[in-house]
Amino acid sequence: MVCRMFRIEAEVDKGRRDLLRSRLWDTNTAASPVLAALRGTPGEREVPLHVWALNGSEELAGGLVGHTWTTWLHVTYLWVDDRHRGTGLGSLLLAEAERIARTDRGCASARLETWDFQAPDFYRKQGYAVVGTIPDYPPGITEYILTKRLT
Repeated sequence: MVCRMFRIEAEVDKGRRDLLRSRLWDTNTAASPVLAALRGTPGEREVPLHVWALNGSEELAGGLVGHTWTTWLHVTYLWVDDRHRGTGLGSLLLAEAERIARTDRGCASARLETWDFQAPDFYRKQGYAVVGTIPDYPPGITEYILTKRLT
């Protein structure tokens, strides 16, 4: 019965995506006092946080891309060129992002995702703890979700 009432489409539509996001945010803020309290404040928005390492020739040696939201830093990407791995550059980039998030943006925690062949041990050494795993994401690979208290 439901199928006859609606036409289902599968296409990328940025306008509908934005409308959906807005309606979901309205639904979520109506259900959550915490999210409702964020409404209209600077904490409501994700704020990009990027940290770059350039070599003497101004070429990208490594970088971190993430954002802060509420009191959280979310690390989306952290990459170091093969020539600079093992030098502490990754630790330096991560520490600087955490410092900015904690000191300048009031973040108390950080989160990230990494695959089993990437850097779960690196993040553990930086004080992150595994809070979840997703086996076979993608098939044959395990994704780790890690968090760290910044305060």
